[in-house]
Amino acid sequence: MGNSLLMRTEASSALNFLVYIQNIFLNQNRSEEEYRFPYIPSKYIVKEEFELRFKELWDEVIQRISEHPKNDMKIFYEEKDLFHQRLFLEGNDSLKEYSKIHQTFKVWWNSFAGRFSVERAIDEKSKKLYRELANYLTQREIAPQKELNVGLVYDEFPLGNLEVSSYFAVVSIRVSFE
Repeated sequence: MGNSLLMRTEASSALNFLVYIQNIFLNQNRSEEEYRFPYIPSKYIVKEEFELRFKELWDEVIQRISEHPKNDMKIFYEEKDLFHQRLFLEGNDSLKEYSKIHQTFKVWWNSFAGRFSVERAIDEKSKKLYRELANYLTQREIAPQKELNVGLVYDEFPLGNLEVSSYFAVVSIRVSFE
């Protein structure tokens, strides 16, 4: 049996934006030494039930991306209000602040330091992971049913679930594959 594993590794705009919002929220209760990127003080992020709301949105976004990878860009660009509705307080001031946060993320994400750096950060590790998975499947004569998609995020996601779909994984570039 030959290698039939197909694996796509891609930095997800929607999931990285969720990590970005998560870090803004978590920074509110951290000391200066523990801050994570970005440090943006916000008084409009929902404090009550943020973690529950975040997990629900995280799972929904992962489910949609795992169904079709093109949903990632659709969610981030065409449904950007979804993040505001679920994770921020209602009101004009909140919407203005959210719009600034969304724009700040887009500027960073589309810069050399954003998506490109995230994808390149684990280039060699992802090749190694692919070889190991392909060898494992070949040795056990297991044929994958569909393509394995790996969504890369720039930081850890303590508020998000790790396992949502059998053919979709989320990996932080801060975590080693070894």
